[in-house]
Amino acid sequence: MIDLCTLGTGGALPLPDRALSSLYVRVNGRALLIDCGEGTQVGIRRLGWGFRCLDGLLITHFHGDHCGGLPGLLLSLDKAGRTEPFHLYGPAGLRRVVEGLRVIAPVVSYPVALHEIAPGDAFSLIGLTIDAFALRHGIPCLGYRLRLLRQPAFDPVKARALNIPLPLWKRLQAGETVQTDGRSIVPADVQGAPRPGLSLLYATDTRPVESIVRLGEGADLMMLEGMYGDEAKRPQALKNHHMLFAEAAALAREARAKSLLLTHFSNCVDDPEDYLPQARVIFPETRCAHDGLTLTLHYPERAAAI
Repeated sequence: MIDLCTLGTGGALPLPDRALSSLYVRVNGRALLIDCGEGTQVGIRRLGWGFRCLDGLLITHFHGDHCGGLPGLLLSLDKAGRTEPFHLYGPAGLRRVVEGLRVIAPVVSYPVALHEIAPGDAFSLIGLTIDAFALRHGIPCLGYRLRLLRQPAFDPVKARALNIPLPLWKRLQAGETVQTDGRSIVPADVQGAPRPGLSLLYATDTRPVESIVRLGEGADLMMLEGMYGDEAKRPQALKNHHMLFAEAAALAREARAKSLLLTHFSNCVDDPEDYLPQARVIFPETRCAHDGLTLTLHYPERAAAI
């Protein structure tokens, strides 16, 4: 499963009850952030999931509302006693931006590893396979698809047919190759049909682009920006390279996503719920995020049982 918390759901300017962009993602006790706007470290403390388990940060782009909280985050990790490397991923220019921000946080207790990535790059962190893709904003901006892949289930029928002793089953389930009767048995020999994993697509600060639909195909959750709710704001959305609620909903519908969570609201949107009907008429499985919202993505068979 994947645990999520929207630490900050504001776009451009913070509000008293709406910090700037940040998402906390946790898998099997390890975690990462997507973006780190002002207020991120306060949100983490309120959440209570901790700093020490954070292994990295994915930055979408270098506007202040998405990375301005980085110095404070690095210092909080230091105060939490971190010694393991902390990984920062972002578009070209990451090193220059981070070096500038770290003028006020120059010394920490752990290595900071910088990874400049381009659209089409893939990497792994906290057990997730992560794909970066291009968005359309005023400056280079990345979206991220996060997937929690699953091995096929262990098939005891196959194990018995191969006369594999019961004490070796656990090792095969753990991914080890075992020896029995002079034979090498690999995990694939005793696996069943493939099992679906989980997928999350995250894209803010963009006009609608084809890659959101393509990489979000069948996603368990799409998190897209709802910068503007009112259709009258379309000229502003076009000018500033942002999306309306209705445009985000149309992308989720085209991608046949299972659900859509809107975030990154303009300060002109007093209550995002006011505009939710405009999205739900297009894609009924739409919700609005708020700061501190937590949710868990379960594997399909678990979700069906709840």
